[in-house]
Amino acid sequence: MSGNPGKDASPVAHVPEKMGILGKVLTMSYPLGRSTVRASSARTPIHNPLLCTGSGECGKVCPTNAIQVEGSGAGARFELDYGKCIFCRRCVDVCPSGALTATTDFELSTFSRKDLVVAHVSGKPVTAWDPDLAKSVKLKVHRLFAGSLAIREVDAGSCGGCELEVGALTWPEYDLERLGIHFVASPRHADALLVTGGVAVNMRLALEKTYRATAGPKFVIAVGACGISGGPFRGSPEVGGGVDSTLPVEVYIPGCPPRPEALLYGLWMALGKVEQRLWKGELPPVAKRSV
Repeated sequence: MSGNPGKDASPVAHVPEKMGILGKVLTMSYPLGRSTVRASSARTPIHNPLLCTGSGECGKVCPTNAIQVEGSGAGARFELDYGKCIFCRRCVDVCPSGALTATTDFELSTFSRKDLVVAHVSGKPVTAWDPDLAKSVKLKVHRLFAGSLAIREVDAGSCGGCELEVGALTWPEYDLERLGIHFVASPRHADALLVTGGVAVNMRLALEKTYRATAGPKFVIAVGACGISGGPFRGSPEVGGGVDSTLPVEVYIPGCPPRPEALLYGLWMALGKVEQRLWKGELPPVAKRSV
């Protein structure tokens, strides 16, 4: 371009509105505000035992054995492990009674591995979700790291999907550092380790060394189906299983991979800014959900 545009001309007038820092502000408000999730993102299976006929079709098609059905008909025992689930919707598609439906819920992070497991009996109502129980839980993570958090991310043997979503947290749309959370290059500078992937045999020693190099107090976050249970690779002789088979884990963030909002929620929950929502596999009633 040549010539003087003049004082009234804008040098970025030709830039479309949605161009990050050059145009409209795109950073989302979540988790400080509500999140709007597209209907096409409905991939979280929710089970209604009152509609369940105990056919077992859902368990037959599950690629990671996240669903187990014992018995048939009324009284059949249904179990869904969100720590193994890869959110493929196959169970929803084959369910003959509509007992399994897909929702956009992504706030599934927990402090306990057991809270990722749903256990229902066909024909019997779900035990009521108890918000008082949720509010009563206080952990050391809340007290020690309430102000800010430095994270060292470790790939212990993943397919790369979780790393893409973790990397997206640094984009202007999510802007992780606005929450006082940032990634660091060395475990010696970290408060927490965020670990993805089933722990491969060749990565176990490196993961242990990274943990030992992280100064205390510290905690570990297991991310994704692989990081929690080994995912599709569970049972392979080259995969040791979930992260908690090697290190103590304080926070579990399920997904395959978990969307960036799910990661934000899990990290925000670890800092005690929001309460855990999933208890014994049960989410709060629809009227109390934020999505």
